[in-house]
Amino acid sequence: MKKSFSARRFQFGIVMLSALSVLSACSTNAIDSGSAKDNGEGAVNDSGKEIVELTYWRTDFEPDAGTTKALIKSFEEKYPNIKINMELIPTGEYETKIRTALAGGEPPDIMALDGPNLYSYADQGVLLELDRYLEESGHKEDIAKPVLDSLTYKGKIYAAPHNDSSLAMFYNKKMFEAAGIPLPSKDPDEAWTWEQVLEAAKKLNNPEAGVYGWNPTPWGFAGHEGAPYSEMTFIWQAGGDILSPDATTAKGYLDSAESKKALEFWRTLYNEHNVAPKELPQDAFANGNVAIHIDGAWGIGYLSANFPDFKLDEDYGVAPLWKDAKQVTPNGSWNMSITAKTEHPEEAWTFVNWVTGVEGAKVWYEQTTNLPARLSTAEAFPELNEYPMNIFVEQSAKYAKPRPSTPAYPTVSEAIRELFEDVGLGNRNVDEAINEAVNKIEQGIARYK
Repeated sequence: MKKSFSARRFQFGIVMLSALSVLSACSTNAIDSGSAKDNGEGAVNDSGKEIVELTYWRTDFEPDAGTTKALIKSFEEKYPNIKINMELIPTGEYETKIRTALAGGEPPDIMALDGPNLYSYADQGVLLELDRYLEESGHKEDIAKPVLDSLTYKGKIYAAPHNDSSLAMFYNKKMFEAAGIPLPSKDPDEAWTWEQVLEAAKKLNNPEAGVYGWNPTPWGFAGHEGAPYSEMTFIWQAGGDILSPDATTAKGYLDSAESKKALEFWRTLYNEHNVAPKELPQDAFANGNVAIHIDGAWGIGYLSANFPDFKLDEDYGVAPLWKDAKQVTPNGSWNMSITAKTEHPEEAWTFVNWVTGVEGAKVWYEQTTNLPARLSTAEAFPELNEYPMNIFVEQSAKYAKPRPSTPAYPTVSEAIRELFEDVGLGNRNVDEAINEAVNKIEQGIARYK
């Protein structure tokens, strides 16, 4: 009998976790290992080398955080002369804390970094170039080209990839069936239109019972990058854009007729059709508060780990992300960077490569189900060519669009997040809100000209 997606993940997970102890192949750096002891002058290992302590900051999002803890444990068993002090920071506070630490000259040695923020930090000179490390021991040729391009700024590589990303439409299968709504296609090329999703959402909508038809952004109106990451997609799907192709202006792009159409549609979801929740409850999709949801491949792992009774194909299904004039899904994801101020770049790379290298990447995918960034990971898991993961993989290959590549991206991100909030939460006039966002972005870009 053919094993289910979950069964294969569980079985392979046991194998991979047991293999963590032999992941030394991930690093070719000559770092001595051995037992740690204290000689009265500081902790050292059996070879007499002092213990190196590295700080690592990342968000507290699960299952990523838990997977990182397991990788740290196996790493420290292999390299007892290197201790990783990881600090988990709430997602909504993460970028603010990073910027504050960098501005104050006290950054961590290693930090998780969301894709588009790399350009700003690299432009400031606060990240270590990783070209040499990736060439020597990081199996650079194994990283998918679109991912590698997203890690590059002015010809230099500044991060090693955890994974790639894509978004899809998650739907409550039982709610659909109870309402007599035909289920959406599983074919990655047959996405529902905005109008089809809205029609279904209206039938499923019941705010008095605490059920909303459609949540169009994964975390609701969140104060972090997850919001603009998904919201930009509506503009792209309508045929609009955020910036010009050379990323030098928002005028004529963010304020185009196509972009305005997307924002007006967004406004009606919250303020006329009232199918979208302005305040999104915690775990709204899993708890039945939302019938149609948007999430990434990581959502499958999250639901499996935290809501085991809410089962794929029984309680919910996954379909390609909705479309309008175009079918588009965003890409770009979290990576690991080493800060330029670290006093231990070799040891820091040894850890980064342990987590993001060929074998570490397989463990990462197995435990998080995040879309892989490495070609060898995709080859190791046949399920990536099967439902539901094939939806994310094929969308990423055919319909993905990265966020704007500019050192002014933090300003762009904030302006887009505020724009969608103003229009959705505040029911603000679309023209006025867009003009304000364009002006803010222009001012941000001007600082880098």
